[in-house]
Amino acid sequence: MEKGNKRVIKGWIFYDWANSVYNLVISSAIFPVFYANVTESHYLKSVGRKQLLPDENVMVEFFGYTLSNSVLFSYVLAVSFLLVSILSPILSGIADVSGNKKRFMQFFCYLGALSSISLFWFNPANIEWGMLSIFLASIGFWNSLVFYNAFLPEIAEPKDHDNISARGFSMGYFGSMILLVICLAIIMLGDASFTKYSFILVGLWWMGFAQFTFRRLPHNVYKREVSSGYIFKGVTELKRVFNEFRQTKRLKRFLMSFFFFNTGVQTVMLMAVVFAKKEINWGEGGGDSSLIVAILLIQILGAAGAYLMSFISGLIGNLKTLIVVVVGWMLLCIWAYWIHKPIEFYFLAAGIGLVMGGVQALSRSTYSKFLPTTEDHASYFSFYDVAEKLGIVLGLFFFGLMEALTGNLRASVLSIVAFFAIGLVLLIFVPRKESAKGRRVLSESRLRKLAEKEARGE
Repeated sequence: MEKGNKRVIKGWIFYDWANSVYNLVISSAIFPVFYANVTESHYLKSVGRKQLLPDENVMVEFFGYTLSNSVLFSYVLAVSFLLVSILSPILSGIADVSGNKKRFMQFFCYLGALSSISLFWFNPANIEWGMLSIFLASIGFWNSLVFYNAFLPEIAEPKDHDNISARGFSMGYFGSMILLVICLAIIMLGDASFTKYSFILVGLWWMGFAQFTFRRLPHNVYKREVSSGYIFKGVTELKRVFNEFRQTKRLKRFLMSFFFFNTGVQTVMLMAVVFAKKEINWGEGGGDSSLIVAILLIQILGAAGAYLMSFISGLIGNLKTLIVVVVGWMLLCIWAYWIHKPIEFYFLAAGIGLVMGGVQALSRSTYSKFLPTTEDHASYFSFYDVAEKLGIVLGLFFFGLMEALTGNLRASVLSIVAFFAIGLVLLIFVPRKESAKGRRVLSESRLRKLAEKEARGE
């Protein structure tokens, strides 16, 4: 397929517009606030009180176990990411062999969207079913991104990856912000019970706008035929690609660094609202509207940050720019430990927005640039996805464990700095060019693939 087709690139970018509403409304903004409020109301009703005692945690019953509502939330997400990290490499190998990358992307898109809609019926009295919806929505969202990201090296040249990746994330920030404003308007014009309609809108928005992407992205770029035993062939293909990957130096070291600093990034993003809800002195009313304003601020500056870091990377290079961004994340986490006032949280949110957009867009484009010339993009991006999801599992588990051990959510936030520090050290030692051994292995792999195609008469 011809790379650089503007129509195809616009279609690819539009999936960020479609799916990012899940990340904002469900993962970050409205659902965490809704979840905290309904579980708190249910808990207070069960203990016969109208308000929480100082430093009292909201407890929930989950399959007979009693635990904090925030600990349950972090653990359910962690398990979903663990399953994604197991599924994505296997499915990616099958997708590469069969040429069905687009079909897999569609399946997980619909799974995530329909699971988001099912949150309309969330009931803390039957919290197991509600957390199943969160679990499946998370799997749908993150698994669809594996196949979505894998299209980037197929539709554009490496020199354009930074800009296109930044455009995608910016579209996602703006699109999700628009739906968030619509959801807030519905809630404000009605009452708190209207919050549930936000979850239906997320699913419809996600599925609806994704059609624009599905119509424009190519199907089966390399014209591969589905033959018998394709599942076994997919696993074999994944194994072969993994053996290639092990021989690289730059790609492997970058992924190791990404594993650690992205663990910190994703953990902060997923638990930021829970932290703000519990640890910031919002005053009477609980600060729900103020929290949403802070989240909107993060979205606006996230879009600006994606473009800013793309521009800076063009001046000093991707790796140096990422080093600066990771240092910024470390400073913000340390500062978060000390803040208590809403105005302090607003400044923190502004800082997070700038570095959030930059680190996400630049990490994706950097990995894409470092890939060899290959037809197995889904398999290679599955390693990126596994590193991301296992890191999130580790981060969420560690975050919840620190709160469970110390009873202090601030200690959990401060502990995340360790992940950024390790990622920073590893990032400094990523080579600027691939090693001679790695280039030779990848070149041999390319020649072998060409020989296989010639043997098939392609």
